[in-house]
Amino acid sequence: MFKKLLSGVLLSSTFLVAVAAHAQARVFFIEPKDGATVTSPVHVVFGLEGMGLAPAGDKDPAKGHHHVLVDAGPVQKGLVIPVDEKSLHFGKAQTEADIKLPPGDHTLTLQFGDGAHQSFGPEMSQTITIHVK
Repeated sequence: MFKKLLSGVLLSSTFLVAVAAHAQARVFFIEPKDGATVTSPVHVVFGLEGMGLAPAGDKDPAKGHHHVLVDAGPVQKGLVIPVDEKSLHFGKAQTEADIKLPPGDHTLTLQFGDGAHQSFGPEMSQTITIHVK
C-alpha cells in the first residue's frame, strides 16, 4: 500500500513540475528587435525558455520547433500551423534563419508548435513589427 501511495505521489509531483514548467515557457525573437529597421534578407534568431527544442515528428509534449508567420498573428492552441508562403516552418529545430521580405512594414510572429506542427497557442508566440528598407 505504501509503495502504491508513494508511486502515485511521485507521478503526481512529476506531472505538476512538468505543468508548471510548461506554464512558464516562452518564445521570443532575439533578433531583430521590435521596431527595428532591417534589410532583406532579414536575419532572425529565435529564443526559447521552459521547453525543449526538437525536430518535426518528435512526439515529446514538452518539445517543439519554431514557425515564423509573416504579416499574421498567432495560431490558436491545438490548430495545425498552415504551410504557405507566409508561414515558414523550421522543422529541423533551427534556431535562426534568413527570411526574404519586400520593402515596407511587416509583422513577424514567432509561433512554437509541436512535432505535428500543432500550435502551442498565443501564449507560446511573440509578434514584432519591423521595417524593411
